[in-house]
This record gives sequence, C-alpha cells and structure tokens, in this order.
Amino acid sequence: MFKRVSFYAVFVSLIAVLMTAGCATQGVVKKDEGIVPAPVAKQVEPPRSSEPKASVTPLRQVAAPPVTLAALPQPVAVQQAPKASSSVELQSALEKIYFNFDSADLSESARNTLAKNAAVLAQETIGKIRIEGNCDERGSAEYNLALGERRAKAAQQYLAAMGVKSDRLSIISYGKEKPAVQGNDESAWTKNRRDEFVVVTK
Repeated sequence: MFKRVSFYAVFVSLIAVLMTAGCATQGVVKKDEGIVPAPVAKQVEPPRSSEPKASVTPLRQVAAPPVTLAALPQPVAVQQAPKASSSVELQSALEKIYFNFDSADLSESARNTLAKNAAVLAQETIGKIRIEGNCDERGSAEYNLALGERRAKAAQQYLAAMGVKSDRLSIISYGKEKPAVQGNDESAWTKNRRDEFVVVTK
C-alpha cells in the first residue's frame, strides 16, 4: 500500500516538473531567433525635372561714364542791345509804341518794344528820356490831353519796372496837337495813337 502511494506521488511530481519546464521554455526566446525590426519606410526621392536648371549669372556693377562739361546743356547767350555812342544813336535806337482807339493799355507788341527800349537804356546812361503821349484827331482837345498823359504814364511805369531809373524818365502829353501822319482815316489815326521817346541832353 505504501509503495503504491509513493509511486503515484513520484509520478505526479514528475508530470508537474515536465509541465513547468515546458511552459518556461515556451516564454524563452531562442538565441538563434533574432528580433525582426519593424519595416522602415523607404524614402522616395522627388522626380527629377528633365529641364536643365537655368544658370544665374551675378550682376556686375557698371560704373557710370564721367560727366563732362561738354555733355551738359550750355546756357543760351543773351543778346545784349548795342551800346549807343551818342545821343543821336540812342535816339534812333528807341522805338515808338502804339495804342488802340481810346485806350492807354499796353498791348503785347507795345510791351515787347518797351522791353527793347529798356535794354538800350540799360547799356547807355547818357541823357534823360522824355516820353511824349499822343492821340488821333477825334475827340476834344482836353480829353485827348488827358488820354495822352495816361499813355505816357503807362510807358513810364513799365520802363521803371524793367529797371530804368525813374529820375531819367519824364512825361508830357501833346494830345492831338502833334500828329505823326496827316489824314482823316484809320491808317493815319493808327500812326498817331502813340508814345515817342525823346533823348533830352540838358
């Protein structure tokens, strides 16, 4: 009886040992079996363009050519009025100006003529200038004397504004008493509505 119980005990112990060894061996990784790494994603290169890359050439700084005086625009020479050597030449260089009917306003043509006269007077300082105002025959003597005075004053003020010294300028009105051209038509009247510039030596 004792032998039979011992046999069973040994048998059960043996089976338990075998089962334990089997379970242990199942959890152990064999040395020959390596750990398989996870698959690594393969890097895909971007498609290469078949077109050749444009070569970039660095810009060069080009020095600007030196500026010479010949390349610059030259000032226009201002033509000066000829210098009068005597009062006679000065008198001939001074031009008359003309007015519209019943007016003392300076026209553009009159202003241009006065500018020339001012240039002549700037070159020559001999003598003084008397500005004589004149009218055509129409109207009363008193009215034309006043109109002639206004015409002479208009020229005087313009010459002074152009730089002619005021102490060289004097005015007088002759009204309709000194016509330049005799006649009773527009061609004569046009010549008589005027200012004259007379050189006074005394």
